[in-house]
Amino acid sequence: MTGKAYYLTTLGDWQRHAARFANSHWLALDPAAPLESAMPNNATRILVLIEADEGAHLALEDDPAFEALPPPLAQKPISDAAQSALAPHGIVPGATTFDAAEILARVHPLLKHRVF
Repeated sequence: MTGKAYYLTTLGDWQRHAARFANSHWLALDPAAPLESAMPNNATRILVLIEADEGAHLALEDDPAFEALPPPLAQKPISDAAQSALAPHGIVPGATTFDAAEILARVHPLLKHRVF
């Protein structure tokens, strides 16, 4: 059985684990850079929605390069560090994972929280 969770990490760290995921979608968080360096690289910070089995999620929770956001329906605010990383996209202090997913879905629709 697979589950979905949101994480903050870097593109390079996501790539280290990507083979274990059933599915994932990410959005680059780094502010716009000059055109020659605008392409994402291994150090690019991302928000990622990962669908994977419990073993993969446990491995991510043990990896300090991944910050797990609270479950979307928990109504628990995201961390100050996560809010700061997501602020350029309109995420305000006190926002929950659900709030962030709704706002970020305007840019990347597959990041929207869905239950089915």
